[in-house]
This record gives sequence, C-alpha cells and structure tokens, in this order.
Amino acid sequence: MGFIGDSIGSLKSINVRQALEQAITLGMIVSSALILWKFLINLYKFPHQATNLGDILFLRMGEDPIRAGEIVVFNIDRREIPIVHRVIKVHQRNDTSDIDILTKGDNNPTNDRGLYAPGQQWLQRRHIMGRAVGFLPYVGYITIVMTEKPIIKYVLIGALGFLALTSKD
Repeated sequence: MGFIGDSIGSLKSINVRQALEQAITLGMIVSSALILWKFLINLYKFPHQATNLGDILFLRMGEDPIRAGEIVVFNIDRREIPIVHRVIKVHQRNDTSDIDILTKGDNNPTNDRGLYAPGQQWLQRRHIMGRAVGFLPYVGYITIVMTEKPIIKYVLIGALGFLALTSKD
C-alpha cells in the first residue's frame, strides 16, 4: 500500500479521544519546557527587572540584611493586600539592630510614604513578608481571571470532573 496509504490507515484507526489526549500531553510538555526556560532566564535577570500584574513571585524569607535595590513584598498595618515594591533606602538605627526601610514602585514618581499607615515614615522588618528571588511572568493571570469571573472556575472544575469520570485509566 505504501507509506502514504499506511499513514492514512493509521490515522483512521486513532479515535478522537486518543488524539485529544496526545495533543494535550504534547502541549503540557512544550509549555513545561517554556515555563522552565522562562523561569531560569528571569531568575538570572530578576533583580534588575520590574514585575507586572499576573506574575507569580518566588519569595525568600530570612534574616539576611535587606539592601537597597531588592524587591520586597510587604504588608502595611490595616491593609489586606500585600504590596510588591523595590527598596530604595535602608536606615540602620545606631542604638539598636532595628532597621528602617523605604520603598518605591518602579513606575511611581515618589516613594511609598503615601501608602504607609498614617504617620508612618518607614517600614520595619515586621512589615516585610519576604524578598523576591524569581518570578514566572503572567502565570498568575489564571487566578486573577478565575477570581474576577467565577463562572470560568466552575466550568474548568466541571470539565476536569467530567474528564476524571470518563477516563478509563
């Protein structure tokens, strides 16, 4: 029958479910490789790069000294949502080991004192949740979309449940 005839015959024997499963598996392999590649590139470039809405940050917690130029995640008293901004000034108090930290958003014209609690001029270590050491760009948009449009979350959960119930494995 020849190469072309054998190929057409083998294509006809594959059912739609098998083809879809193979396409999804291939897509997962390719996307995993791309995510790993982007992660490694961004991990190398990270301290000099700004993050965007939807980026997933990898945080490092610890007692290492905080330095100007680092990107930190901090929480302000009486605010629920953490803020991700760059440290622009670190002030060591002479009488204690405490430090005062001043931050600024990369796209903001002034420092963050206007964001801090009323009367607060500096952040202290207790406000810092962690320092960013890497990020995955745009991956967090999935959670943003599912939070803003809950119907998408329910459709996705329903589709996954349907696939789990109809799977032969």
